[in-house]
Amino acid sequence: MIELKTPAEIERMHVAGRFVAQVLAELGDRARVGVNLLELEQHARRMIRDRGAESCYWDYSPSFGRGPFRNVVCLSVNDAVLHGLPHDYVLRDGDVLSMDLALGIDGWVADSARTVIVGEAAEEDVRLVRAGEEALAAAIAAAQPGGRLGDISAAIGAVAARHGYPVNLEFGGHGLGRTMHEEPHVANDGRAGRGMRLRPGLTLALEPWFARTTGRIVYDPDGWTIRSADGSRTTHSEHTVAITDDGPEVLTLQPSFQPSSS
Repeated sequence: MIELKTPAEIERMHVAGRFVAQVLAELGDRARVGVNLLELEQHARRMIRDRGAESCYWDYSPSFGRGPFRNVVCLSVNDAVLHGLPHDYVLRDGDVLSMDLALGIDGWVADSARTVIVGEAAEEDVRLVRAGEEALAAAIAAAQPGGRLGDISAAIGAVAARHGYPVNLEFGGHGLGRTMHEEPHVANDGRAGRGMRLRPGLTLALEPWFARTTGRIVYDPDGWTIRSADGSRTTHSEHTVAITDDGPEVLTLQPSFQPSSS
């Protein structure tokens, strides 16, 4: 069932979204050469605790995972792209780090992801990350009231095709609101003019993700971390978006922030 949100409910999601954006901004600022992924996880935990927010990931147990997820942020490095388990890994020069975070505040959820390059960036990695960001912007622009869900999928797929990146359809965007995953599923490629009508009050997490040279994925033995099947590098960009009478409203834009103390 798809639940359309009222303007007041969307604003409550916006509260969660602003905080999600702040946490990701701080983690991105701290993602430097020599920093351990576990340090980023611990910093996210402190911020969430101090705000009184709730992690949507802690104890998350979907059918594809191996046991409950016992972290508050997904940290995926290089060929890892989704559901990366924070672990004892020290970031190196040129690493590509994707950070995915979903939080609830007062019963309403927001979800966002961003990819950063640590230290000196290789040109091909910059192109990949920028393509992911471009696809997200295109998806948001296509999320117009009266349009179709396929308009969003087609916009993402068109950017991927223009840059020559394959698209995987096993994981994509999704509805959200009171919980992290609600209907509908939003594929990262599709046909414009197809699918459900986009109505004001619909809230979606739009999340294009690409690997450089494959659309196939493999799982780590941990049962969570998803990687490109050929080891090529990856990117993941995501925002929570509300469809309104005036067009799409992004609820997880990064605000100006002052880094909190460690």
